[in-house]
Amino acid sequence: MVETASKFNKEGRLLVPTMEDWIQTGRVINSLLRGLKSKAKGKTPKLPYADKQRIVRDVLIARTVKQAGALLVTNNLRDFKVISRYCDVRIVSGKDFFSR
Repeated sequence: MVETASKFNKEGRLLVPTMEDWIQTGRVINSLLRGLKSKAKGKTPKLPYADKQRIVRDVLIARTVKQAGALLVTNNLRDFKVISRYCDVRIVSGKDFFSR
């Protein structure tokens, strides 16, 4: 695994969250847990606290992908659509992406 990560890092294909990504992730999680308004898309229902651990990883993925200017390919559209209210990341389903 370390060899693979090192190889991807050398090739510029490894996305690693920055300190700013972690800070913004915390802000998004806070907004989701409290049901705060997003700047562009209004109020979002509060995220149940039990979902926090699952969604933290997804928010960090979204933030890191956004900063890289990449497209997020996932079958977890439900979570990422909620996250995209606070982190404007481009998402597409795996089915749509790989059926091209």
